[in-house]
Amino acid sequence: MTAPSPSSVAQRPSKALLIGLVVSGVLALIVLGIMLWSGGPAGFGLSALLAVAPLPVLLAAVLSLDRLEPEPKLHLAFAFAWGAGVAIVLGVALTVLGQQLFVRAGYGAAVVKDVGAVLLAPVIEEALKGAALLLLLRRRREIDGLTDGIVYASMAGLGFAAVENVGYYLLAFGEDGPGAAIQLFVLRGLIDPLGHPVYTSMIGLGVAYALTRRTAGRFAAIPIGYLGAVFLHGLWNGAATTKSLAWLGVAYLVIMAALVLLIVVTVVERRQLVSKMRIYLPGYQETGLVTAADVGMLSTLSGRKEARKWARRAGLGQAMSDYQQAATELTMLHLRAERQAMDPVRFAVERDTYLGAMAHARRW
Repeated sequence: MTAPSPSSVAQRPSKALLIGLVVSGVLALIVLGIMLWSGGPAGFGLSALLAVAPLPVLLAAVLSLDRLEPEPKLHLAFAFAWGAGVAIVLGVALTVLGQQLFVRAGYGAAVVKDVGAVLLAPVIEEALKGAALLLLLRRRREIDGLTDGIVYASMAGLGFAAVENVGYYLLAFGEDGPGAAIQLFVLRGLIDPLGHPVYTSMIGLGVAYALTRRTAGRFAAIPIGYLGAVFLHGLWNGAATTKSLAWLGVAYLVIMAALVLLIVVTVVERRQLVSKMRIYLPGYQETGLVTAADVGMLSTLSGRKEARKWARRAGLGQAMSDYQQAATELTMLHLRAERQAMDPVRFAVERDTYLGAMAHARRW
């Protein structure tokens, strides 16, 4: 008999989502293929290695924000591929087109280059990366809080940065050799590896706020988030253009402050979510699937962590993780029902699926 799983109630992948994933992935491969053809195997190999090297750590950091209620892997892959493919291709094309307009207006090459970096790139690229979240609006049940918006936006930003960095390192390699590529890697890959994820997370916050709040002007958060993303992106590019260490320092501090804000939002939201379990889960004690001790364990982050440690020592680590996730999903189902009218039959089906997953986990 197949064990019931909380993921079984997730919406089936839409054709549009699957097509978007495939198209984005193909475009990313085409871009990388062009880089390989133009830069040669040595330059491309080094550039790709430098671009990919920090990616596992960055992906792990982003996904760690989402460990309480993991998002569907397909949706995360779509956001990453969108940033690496569609956003890159259209971003480059539209930025070059915009620069040509300034050339035709009579501006010199230096001005056109600066306009492209400081104005056009932030405006165009953030709109394109943020479009991944707008496309996920139809899957709004997957965005249950601000953290979800941050995670999806960060995935789009990481995808974009990975491919973009290959291009930048390859240019540096072609101009001044491997040393220049490695020097640029220190700046982009080590000092400021989270630039694009942080910028686009401002849009993620706006989209998630609009979806999870009831205030009259909630949808204004989307353009506000977009402007925040453009500001941060333009600030960093502008500082890099001036080549002033003082301006780079200021821009870096502002971006780090934005990163701290994002972390605080996720921590506060996570604590609020687990505390809500004290409200909803006691109502299921009569099923025998939730005890008073379970509620106490589930409703604090420290209690959940200690329970997982105990379960791993007892050889029940996966069962405890499944139980905690199902209980978390059950709580979020109640929160969604509070925010918006939900069909009672659908609510019952999802509720019973989560309860079934909890029952299966407790069997062990």
